[in-house]
This record gives sequence, C-alpha cells and structure tokens, in this order.
Amino acid sequence: MLTKRTIPIRATAVLGVVSIAVLGLSACGSSKKASSGSSPTTSSSGTGPTYTIAYEGPLSGGDAQLGLNMKYAVELAVNQANSGTSQFGKLPFTLKFTAADDQGSGTISPSVATSLVDNSGVVAVVGPAFSGATKAAEPTFSAANLATVTPSATNPALATEGWGNFFRVVADDNAQGPADADYMADTLHLTSVYVVNDASAYAVGLAGAFTPEARAKGMKVTSQQVPGTTQCSEGTGSVTEYPAAASVVKTSGAQAVFYAGYYCGFADFAKALRSAGFTGQLFSDDGSLDPHYVSGAGTSVAAGTLISCPCQDLTTNPAAASFVSQFKTLAGFAIGTYSGEAYDATNTIISVMKSIAAASGASSITRAAVVAGLKTVTYTGLTKTIKFESNGDIAGTAEYVYKVEPSGTITEVGPA
Repeated sequence: MLTKRTIPIRATAVLGVVSIAVLGLSACGSSKKASSGSSPTTSSSGTGPTYTIAYEGPLSGGDAQLGLNMKYAVELAVNQANSGTSQFGKLPFTLKFTAADDQGSGTISPSVATSLVDNSGVVAVVGPAFSGATKAAEPTFSAANLATVTPSATNPALATEGWGNFFRVVADDNAQGPADADYMADTLHLTSVYVVNDASAYAVGLAGAFTPEARAKGMKVTSQQVPGTTQCSEGTGSVTEYPAAASVVKTSGAQAVFYAGYYCGFADFAKALRSAGFTGQLFSDDGSLDPHYVSGAGTSVAAGTLISCPCQDLTTNPAAASFVSQFKTLAGFAIGTYSGEAYDATNTIISVMKSIAAASGASSITRAAVVAGLKTVTYTGLTKTIKFESNGDIAGTAEYVYKVEPSGTITEVGPA
C-alpha cells in the first residue's frame, strides 16, 4: 500500500541564504587557493594533518535552493566528524569545508573546478550538483585525479567518459526515465504525453530515457525543447517563449506533460500551460522537487503535480531524526531534495579517509588514495548502502513519486 510523507514548504527566503553561501569560492575565480570566505570549518581537536572536503553546486541563481540543500548537508557532516563524537569517533586528522558556487552552469563550472584542483588541501569534492556543470568540469577533476562524488547529477553519459575519479550516489536517468513512463502508463493509465525538456544536459538525458519506454508502453509521445531561461540561470531562453509553447501543448490534445528540467523554469511553464487552458496531468523530475516550484507557480497551478526523484523523504525516518534536526539548526531551513544524499556522499568520503589513516597513517591520505578507496567502499548511509559500480554509478536503483497537495505541501506518494 502506498504511503504519504510530507515535505513542508520552507519559509526561508533563498536570497537571505545565498547572500551568505555565495561568499564562498568565486564561480569565476582563478585563485590558487579557495577563498578565505568559503565557510571553513576546523576540528575541535585540532590534531593530525588537515584536509579539505569541498562542495560544488549552485549557491546563487534561480535554482540555488537545490544547491543549498546539499551544501549545508556536506558542512554538517564535516562538523560532526570534527567533533570527535560522530559515528567515526576521534579522527587522526582535521577536516575543513569549502563551498564553491558554479550556479549550476557548464560555462562557469570549469573555472570553479580549476580553483578546487589548485587548492592542494582539497582531497575530495561532493558534487558537482548539476549534470551540465559536471560534464564541463569533470575533465579538469579527472586530470588531477580528484574524487568527485555527486549527490544529484543523473545524466547517464557521465558514467561513460572513462573518468576514474567520478562517482554518484543516486540512480541515473536510465532508471528514472523509464520508471516515470511506467508510472504514467501503468498507474495513471495515460495514453498520451507531451515531453518538454529545458535543453540542459540533465533534461535532455532524462527526456531521452523517458520517451522510448513511454512509446513501448503504447503511449503517444509528442515533444519539443523549450530552453531554460536566463532568469533561472540554466539556459539562454526567455519566459516570453512559454505562452506559444504552451499553446502548442494544449492544441496537441495530450493528456499529460512530462517536464524534464528544474523548478524555476517548470514553475513558469506550468503557469503558461494553465493560462493556455491545458488541464492535463503535470509531471516532472527531481530538479523540480522543491517548495520553490509551488511558490513560483502558485498553489492553484502546482496542486496535483507529480514529481519523481531517485531520493526518499527522510523526515519520517527515525534513523535520520538527528540529521534532520541538526541540519535545520545549521541551515535555518528544513532538509530538501538531495540533502540526505549529500550527507551520505560526504560521510562515504570520510569513511574512506578513516580507513586509509587506519591502514597507513593519516599523512598517507592523498587524492589518489581517496579515489582508490571509493572504488571498493561499502558504506551504510541514511538513504541507502553506498557501493559503486566500476564506472562510478551507484549499485542498485530506487525511484519515488511525490505529489503537490491542494495545500501546497509536497508528499511522498510511494515507489515509482
């Protein structure tokens, strides 16, 4: 039987948080060191050599909340490890944390990657968060053999480039796209769908995985690309293109829209669809799984929207209660999409570092040693047991469906 779990709408203003987070590493900087304003955290014990775990993702721009959800989870894991009272006990090394803002952009992320690589203290990166940013930055990280463990970049092609330093703790779009199509056909009993993607690397990959399965299920599939907007910082398009695109969708007679992209653009497109008279089912992906979709679209427009994610709500998991509470204390808002995955990614890295130190001494922790350790690690996290395939993909897959209720809250409906 399907269960419902509620994700409350956060009242915290994004700009208020961004003004702090963006003090981190400049997205376009070329400094040889991470910025001193990048929220470093040091150990209370102050023992042993010091190493830095970085986070890279969008900390400003239209979709910044997704990045902030992860940034504070990474910082929390570092704080807890440094306290000496975490699951890892007293560590023989000190951790520092730095946050790097790439705005989710493939144009900006290479310079951010260069800055992190040039900071010799950085031994691993949680991120990049977005697929396009990951694709653009990974050659730099790979050349330096600097481990990247992304909590959220799901484009399947990222695992086919031969980057030995690349890992991800979520299922890719080849799992999510078909699962979404199956849910629409088998559970919702829909026979036609209009697929829209925002032209980002993430959206193109997801739409490409969704479409063949939808057709195999006997659904009529029509599609178009509607580029993300500059105001949302994930594309070069304009909201002025939405009314015409929405009218095309309405005229098609499709029963549903599957939107592959991020919450900022989806909110504007959903409003255009309803204004054009489209009354069908709205369905999107983890890039839209955030209360800012609801606030951006308006509750009356967003209500009834279904959203999938290779992530499970942790707010009702007793084992995650401490994490949920401490995250809110640190961040000032509740956990969100991929907070749990970012926390698990960070702790996986720390577990590898602890193993290296136990086997060869804390001074033997190097970038290469961390990469090698991640290839064989098995770590039981809050979201799943983390073990990686040879290409860096997570072993095992799981997808979940969420729904925007009439009240505007987002609830987990159950597995896809």
